[in-house]
Amino acid sequence: MEVNPLAVILVYYDSKGDRLLYRYPYQPLGQTLKLEEPREELNNKKRNPFAVAHTDDLLQTANSQSQSQNHHHQQQQQQQQQGQAQPVQGQGQGQLKGFADHVLSTLFAVKPQLCHQKFELKLNDVRFVSHPTMISVLPGTGTGTGSGSTAAASQTLAAAANSNTTSSSSNTVALGKKQQMVINIVFALHAQASYSIVKCYHELSKRLGLALKFEEQRSGYLTEQLAQMARTHDEQQQEQQPLERILELIAERCSLAQALKSICNDLCTTGLLSTTLNQNLTLTFCLPAKAHQLHKKGSMVDPETIDRCLRALKPYHGMLLLVDFAELLDCVPPTGARMLWQLVDAYNPLISLQSMASNADLSIEHVYKLVSHLVYWAKATIIYPLCETNVYVIAPDAPLHTRSHLVEKFSARFAGLSLFEVICDFSLPTSIGHLTTPLQQPARQGILAQMVLWMLQHHLLMQLHTYVQFMPSDADDEFGDSASCAQASNLTEEEHDQDEDEEEEEEEQQQHQQQPDEDVDQLAHGGGSMLSMSSQPLPVPRNAQRRGLAEDQYSLASDNIVVQPSSSHKSNFSMTASLSTDNCDSLDSIEDEQKLKELLQVFSDADRAAIRRIPASTNVDDLSLLVKLYQMGYFKSEHHLEEIMYFENLRRSQLLQLLDKFRDVLIIYETEDPAIASMYNNK
Repeated sequence: MEVNPLAVILVYYDSKGDRLLYRYPYQPLGQTLKLEEPREELNNKKRNPFAVAHTDDLLQTANSQSQSQNHHHQQQQQQQQQGQAQPVQGQGQGQLKGFADHVLSTLFAVKPQLCHQKFELKLNDVRFVSHPTMISVLPGTGTGTGSGSTAAASQTLAAAANSNTTSSSSNTVALGKKQQMVINIVFALHAQASYSIVKCYHELSKRLGLALKFEEQRSGYLTEQLAQMARTHDEQQQEQQPLERILELIAERCSLAQALKSICNDLCTTGLLSTTLNQNLTLTFCLPAKAHQLHKKGSMVDPETIDRCLRALKPYHGMLLLVDFAELLDCVPPTGARMLWQLVDAYNPLISLQSMASNADLSIEHVYKLVSHLVYWAKATIIYPLCETNVYVIAPDAPLHTRSHLVEKFSARFAGLSLFEVICDFSLPTSIGHLTTPLQQPARQGILAQMVLWMLQHHLLMQLHTYVQFMPSDADDEFGDSASCAQASNLTEEEHDQDEDEEEEEEEQQQHQQQPDEDVDQLAHGGGSMLSMSSQPLPVPRNAQRRGLAEDQYSLASDNIVVQPSSSHKSNFSMTASLSTDNCDSLDSIEDEQKLKELLQVFSDADRAAIRRIPASTNVDDLSLLVKLYQMGYFKSEHHLEEIMYFENLRRSQLLQLLDKFRDVLIIYETEDPAIASMYNNK
C-alpha cells in the first residue's frame, strides 16, 4: 500500500476571498501535452461527436452537465491562450490529474463552521485530508521579519484576494476589529490509503495549523509569509511566467514554502521530519508506516499495532537501539533531550528496563514513555535482556539471499566472519548457552553477544519463549488404565493379606476364651480336692502370659531402680520421647493429608484424579506451588516463563523442576511473544 503523499497544498481564505498560494510538487496537476505542439493543431482538433461523458465520480447532476461542459470548454480555450496544458482526469505516476488550482482553492476554502475538525474529501482516486485552522489577526499588531509590517501584509493579501475571488459578501467573517482568516494545509493521498495513514496525515495537518497559529500570534509570521506568496504570484503572472517557475520562486523567497517542501520530501523518503518554523518552533512528526520500512522492507506497521505492543510493556523487558546515539535527538524536541540522554547513558541491552530506570535515576513511568517514543519513531525495539538462556531462531522472513546487502554489511562490521556461517547455528531453536563453553575465552563470548544483537537489530533472528498449558490426561486413556489397574491390583492383594491375618487372630482369641470356661466346669462338677486343684495348673491365655512377662519385666525394672537409677531414667525418657515423636509424625501426616485435600479442591474431579496419579502430588510444597500458579492463570498459554519468574519471584530452576515433576499434566511449547512479534509480521 502506498503511503507517500501525492502533493501538499496551502490554501488561504479570509473575508475577501480564497486563493491557492503554494503546492508541491511543482509539476502541473495533470497530464500535459507538449507545449511545442502548434496551437493551430490544438484548435483544429475536432471532438468526437459520439464520445460519452463519464458521470460516475463527478460532483454534478445530469441537468447541469451541459452547462459544465460549456464552461469547461471555455476554460480549456483560456488555458490554451495562456500557454497552459489541458489536464486529463485521473491519477498516475505520483501526480494529480484533472484538478486546476482555482478548483482546488474553491474546494479547500472551507467555511468557519468546518474549522478545527477533520476535513476529508475523495475525488475519483484521490483522497484529500486536512485540518482547517481559523486564526485571528489584529491589524497593525506585530511586525514581520521580512519585507514589512503585518498591516501592510494584510493589505497585500486583501488586494490579491480581490483580484482572484468570486465569493459573495455573505461569506465574510469579521468580529469587531479582529480579522479572521482560515489556513488549510491539505495532503493529497491515494484513495485506497488505510484509515491509520489518513489519521496520521490529519494529525500532521493539525500540528502545522497550531504551529502557524502560535507563530502568527507571537510575531505575525503567517501573515507576512502569505503576503509574500501573493505578491510573487501577482508579479510573475504579469510577466506571464509559467506556474512551475512561480512556485519555485515562492520556495526561494518564503521560509514557509521551504518548510512545506521539506516536509513532503521527508515523508516520501524516511517518514521522519523535524522542521523549524520561523527559526523558533521545531515541529517533529513520524509516519510509522514509512519509518519502520527503513529497518524491515515491506512491513506495514500501524500506530494501533505499536500501541498494542507498548501496552504489553513490562519492567522485565529490555530495549535495543536500532540507530546510533547521534540520530536519537532528531525524534525528541529540545525540552525532552535531557531525560533522553539520561536514559541513553544507562542503556544496556543486557539489563531490563527496571534496572535502566534505577541506574538513570528515572521513574519506570518516564522510562516507559521514552522507550515508547523511540519505538514509535523506529529508533529502538523491544527485546528480552540478552542472557544465556534466551532461545533464538532464524526469522521466517529474514532477507538471507545471496545478494542481500546485509551480507556485506555484516562482513564490514565483523571482519573475517560470514553471516551465513554464523546464522546457520540458529537454523533450529538454540540458546546462547549452547553455543558457549566454560573453556571459551571471554572475548569470544562478547563477540557472539554482539553478533546476536546485530542480527536482532536487522530482524534476522526472533526470540522464542516457553509457554505452559495445563492439560491433564483423560482417565480412560491407555496409560491411565494400566496405571489404575496396577494400583488396584496392589490394593486388592494388600487388603486380602490383611483380612487373612485378622481372621487368624480372631480364631486364636476364641480358642483361648473357650479353655478357661471348660476348666471351670470341670472344677465345679468334678468334685476334686484342693491338692488336685493345685497339682493341675490352670491354662493361661497368651495375653495373660504376655502381661505376666511384662509385669515381671516391670518388677525387675523396679528392683533395679535402687541399684541403677540413672539407667532406668534414661530408658523411661527414651520410651516417652519415641512415643511423642510418633504422635507428632502422625499429627503432621494428618494435617498434610487435610491440606492436600484442600488444595486439590481447586481442580475438577477428572483433573484431581489425574494429579493424584503423579508422585509429586503428595508433597505439600510442590502441590501448593502448582495450585498457586494455576489459580493465577499462568497455565493458559498466555504467559511465558520469564513473566512468571518476574511476577512470582521464582528462580528458573524452581520453575523448571515444577514443570518436570508435573509433566504429565503440564505441556510446554516455544513460540515468539505475540505482542512484540505483531509489529513486524504485518505486511
